[in-house]
Amino acid sequence: MPVTQAPPISFDDTAVAFASKSDGELRKMYALFAAMNNSSLVKTGGGLMKAALKWHLPGTKFLIRKSIFGQFCGGETIQECLPVIQELGRYHIGTILDYSVEGEGNDKSFDATTTELLATIDLAHRSQHIPFSVFKVTGVGDAAILEKVQAGKALTPAEQTSFEKTKKRINAICARAHQYGVRVFVDAEESWFQDTIDQLAYEMMQRYNRESAIVWNTYQLYRHDRLDALKKAQAAAVAGGYYLGGKLVRGAYMEKEGRVAAQQGRENPINPTKTATDDLYNEALRYCVQHADRISICAGTHNEASSLLLTELMQENGLRPGDPRIWFAQLYGMSDNLSYNLANAGYNTAKYVPYGPVEAVMPYLLRRADENTAIAGQTSREFMLIQKEMSRRKARP
Repeated sequence: MPVTQAPPISFDDTAVAFASKSDGELRKMYALFAAMNNSSLVKTGGGLMKAALKWHLPGTKFLIRKSIFGQFCGGETIQECLPVIQELGRYHIGTILDYSVEGEGNDKSFDATTTELLATIDLAHRSQHIPFSVFKVTGVGDAAILEKVQAGKALTPAEQTSFEKTKKRINAICARAHQYGVRVFVDAEESWFQDTIDQLAYEMMQRYNRESAIVWNTYQLYRHDRLDALKKAQAAAVAGGYYLGGKLVRGAYMEKEGRVAAQQGRENPINPTKTATDDLYNEALRYCVQHADRISICAGTHNEASSLLLTELMQENGLRPGDPRIWFAQLYGMSDNLSYNLANAGYNTAKYVPYGPVEAVMPYLLRRADENTAIAGQTSREFMLIQKEMSRRKARP
């Protein structure tokens, strides 16, 4: 197999990483990440922010929009996200609009979320800068029913009706994505109803992935069984004559998974060490690249070693940087050293861009920060890179 030569890539190249940021914007980022690098301040500030939002204190929303919301979110509406989409597109980085509003758990909120998700797909169809849409099944259906289905418990007539509505909403989203040729991620969630989500995703793949990977499932590799699940899904895709789309992440619910497993007296599904998770993640990358004839993947990671490994695996297997089956993705406002350098070297790269009303999105972001123990290490890395770029700019003649 011929080796595809790719340009050298360095994730320490801050000139590329922060090319889109003015000196003023860089100083603002420096101040924000300096604050976020203080764990006690993050905990205290997060609590104060929640309370201020709850009590509608004057000026709270303005301050949040100008700080943490502005750094990590695209806006409150799809329309407000358009400048972010265009700015990322200037640097050949795609946008994945992530409607991060958590519903009220009833049909009205589920239908409203579905309508919003269809709007993101419609925009993706019209924009060259939006390669994926994304949704959480619990945004369009009742988590308790998903859990009951996974446990093999009989549903009441009302629950069965609700579950059928959930499936119709999911089908409407995936049908629109297929109609417009827009890829759509089905996000991973908690293990006690993930099997139900997997089954729903695979049903959609069987229906809509006949020509290419339109529907993509998500695999949280901090779970020790997920590589096996990925392999079984690939075998099913081969047998069923359809394509598999897989977004590979490490995971987002680690503490919660361990806590609930202990409460329920079952085995913790999480790998015993971070090294074990890293090894499993990298093994999954190898497996997917080796089966690129059937599997399309998105490496949703802030891990530099895994990102570099994927570029090396692509080269070893004769896949050019812009191969449409291989994508990289990071969160908006973080890991620009990965996103901008990957895109600059010609790799398919996108940013997850959360959006929604401040009051609705901030609890989601704060809870994500609380849950994800890797955030502290990541903010330290971000802070260091920003310092490096500020020093580089000061040293310019």
